[in-house]
Amino acid sequence: MQYRSTRGNGQLCSGAEAIRSGIAADGGLFVPLKMPIVNMSWANKPPTYDKLAAELLGELLPDYTQEELTRCAAAAYADNFDNPDIAPLVRVGSRSILELWHGPTSAFKDMALQIMPRLLTLALEKTGESSDILILVATSGDTGKAALEGFKDVQGTSILIFYPSEGVSEVQRRQMVTQEGANVGVVAVKGNFDDAQTGVKQIFADSAIREMLAQKHWKLSSANSINWGRLAPQIAYYFSAYYALYGKGTIQAGNLVNFSVPTGNFGNILAGYYAKQMGLPVGRLICASNENNVLTDFLRTGVYDRNRPFHQTISPSMDILISSNLERLLYHTTQGDTERIRSWMTQLNSQGRYEVDTETLSEIKKNFWAEWVSETEARQTIQQVWEQEKYLLDPHTAVAWKAAATYEMKTLDDAPLVVLSTASPFKFADSVLLAIGDVGAAAEKEPLDLLVRLSEKTGWRIPAGLSELASKALRHKQICKVEGMPEAVGSFIDTVSSVR
Repeated sequence: MQYRSTRGNGQLCSGAEAIRSGIAADGGLFVPLKMPIVNMSWANKPPTYDKLAAELLGELLPDYTQEELTRCAAAAYADNFDNPDIAPLVRVGSRSILELWHGPTSAFKDMALQIMPRLLTLALEKTGESSDILILVATSGDTGKAALEGFKDVQGTSILIFYPSEGVSEVQRRQMVTQEGANVGVVAVKGNFDDAQTGVKQIFADSAIREMLAQKHWKLSSANSINWGRLAPQIAYYFSAYYALYGKGTIQAGNLVNFSVPTGNFGNILAGYYAKQMGLPVGRLICASNENNVLTDFLRTGVYDRNRPFHQTISPSMDILISSNLERLLYHTTQGDTERIRSWMTQLNSQGRYEVDTETLSEIKKNFWAEWVSETEARQTIQQVWEQEKYLLDPHTAVAWKAAATYEMKTLDDAPLVVLSTASPFKFADSVLLAIGDVGAAAEKEPLDLLVRLSEKTGWRIPAGLSELASKALRHKQICKVEGMPEAVGSFIDTVSSVR
């Protein structure tokens, strides 16, 4: 299995080399030349989640031994998850919800970021890398904490997180700024997520910064889903959901299953596309967006245009106008036409928009459906599902639930449908409380007290990692402008180098 850049420059590389580098030198993303087809076994008892993940990663990363991957997966999906199924499938009304938030940070990013540091550590060994690795991450909320937790005190690495100063929930912010670890840093950026993400990409592309780091024996990598080591593990939970549906008797082997996915940077839903390419019987992937509906417009019209108002919503992890992983889908849909990819990405950088050809859009529509959900609809969905099913949706999952309902109404498609639930409702307790009718929650002065309030009102248990936040010290208080991000990197490197 070999990998190349979506933009065509550079040599082919192994999976370990792609994971070590994070992003290609030409600014493109690493993609497999060919996806392997997995023969699913239905006669025997389904594998445990860790064994399933190791098996699938073995197909995608043949330069890792199966013993290495089995060991990594067993350590990643252990007692740090509060549900033995790791990603339990729960029946709610006429649909199934795949709960991806039972890991240590109560968000779906744990599904990949508990194993990715282990894959990266092995990648450094396999590629003979002698420099230390600086993980740079731009986060819209959940990736930041999950990456910090995954890379905390991992030998040979340090991690620096940039998050929008006004673009995350209070719980998400507290999770990041209280993070412990000698090799971690957190910086708030004045701006939105796209500003932070653009700043990180510019740092990766800056040869002067790379040279400065090289002189100090550091190299850059990423823990965002632009890194193949972060994206590949996410494929496993689509297979896990299918196994669970089969085990419950909801489907028979080979039946198509639709998935509704809350979507921001396009990594979560792209993992579903890769699962389909590997042979999983996936019907339609429903791309669920909030009011930052740039993906909805693109998937319907073929025009990607980020020149539009940016909305801060109650689903902040989806408040994104530049969806980086879409580049990978365009590569596969155009059969690897890197010249077209480079042209479109150049237009996006210079003009803020591009338009794909009719043939490309038609190919995309064979797999994807797009819906967007307003703030009012998201709140109403949380309220309705709670009143009717006594099930709590976080705002991102509410967007996916409503998008699924709209899809079924428009298409009359009655195939089994799985809604991906990406975060615990306690991470957004203020929004959830107001949605289910607790108007007094808005007057609460201490945001973390809302966790207790939500638990008392609903009987749901506060996840352990969130219940401890109130007692943790604030450790990271730095804030910078976008243009100050390179300086923040240099300062962080000097700090961690002095204590190594």
